[in-house]
Amino acid sequence: MLSKKCQYALHALTYLSTVKEGGSVTIGEIAEEKNIPKKFLETILLDMKNAGILGSKKGKSGGYYLRKKTDQISILEVIRLIDGAVAMLPCVSLHFYNSCGMCANEEECSINRIFGQVRDETLKILSSNTVSDLAIKTELAAKVL
Repeated sequence: MLSKKCQYALHALTYLSTVKEGGSVTIGEIAEEKNIPKKFLETILLDMKNAGILGSKKGKSGGYYLRKKTDQISILEVIRLIDGAVAMLPCVSLHFYNSCGMCANEEECSINRIFGQVRDETLKILSSNTVSDLAIKTELAAKVL
């Protein structure tokens, strides 16, 4: 399950994708527009800045801006940055592996095998979809309403 922090990160990136290239947005504007607690959002945006996804400008016309194009920021990248592991079980995680301690041989464990397949399909979907895809789907949903 995605954490609230990760959901907020994706919403903030979707909002930033609507800003014309080279423009920046204040934390307050994002927080108000997306109904995200400002202090919590500060931490999230700083994490994404430190990861190179966002940049920031100080001063009167300052704020945060995208350092990467929206079609170059995969949803997987954001989830791993904010939440860490994508896998549902630690024994099938590629980047955050930890033995579950429940079986003698993971290679023969049917639970490991099934959840490894779930992980693989999840990774395919999350790595092939980007912030650009989220923004397009958000626009389409807004037109329907």
